[in-house]
Amino acid sequence: MAFAALICVLLVAPAIGTVAGMEVDGTLQRAAREQRQERYLVPAVVVRPAAVPPTGTTTGTEADPSAQRQAPQRTQIVASWTAPDGSSHQGTVPAAEEPPRTGDRFRIWTDTQGRLVGRPLDASSASAHAAVVGLAAALAAAALVETVRRLVVRRLMHRRYILLDRAWAATGPDWGRAGAGS
Repeated sequence: MAFAALICVLLVAPAIGTVAGMEVDGTLQRAAREQRQERYLVPAVVVRPAAVPPTGTTTGTEADPSAQRQAPQRTQIVASWTAPDGSSHQGTVPAAEEPPRTGDRFRIWTDTQGRLVGRPLDASSASAHAAVVGLAAALAAAALVETVRRLVVRRLMHRRYILLDRAWAATGPDWGRAGAGS
């Protein structure tokens, strides 16, 4: 049992991790290529600072002080930009620099219609995510093998104890008694 588990942990688990990592890498690389084709880095201009919310209202990050320490809140500004399709847009975005000044230029990611989108996934990040998934799959497979091995060994030990109890019961209360024939 131990030898079979060892072979599975040394050969099968890494194979599962490799296959899982390659599948995820292929999917993420395709998604990254699609995002690079659908997202554009366009120039934007600061129009004015955005209105600051009143001090009485709280957003999700203001209510949780630990969230502010983890992700500092950036100043919001009103900016204008021209989409790749030629349409003009204006909206509230995080400031590229602190403090923002009216007329400053910066770049933002948009789709073809000018809607704000996140930065496209780059190929190296996709590969890193795929490697983590592959490692997790290999570790999960190894943990599953070890769990099954332990359950089988437990079952075998339980069966052994049952047989031992039966042998002791068959020996009976005469065991060790003088003249009992044992």
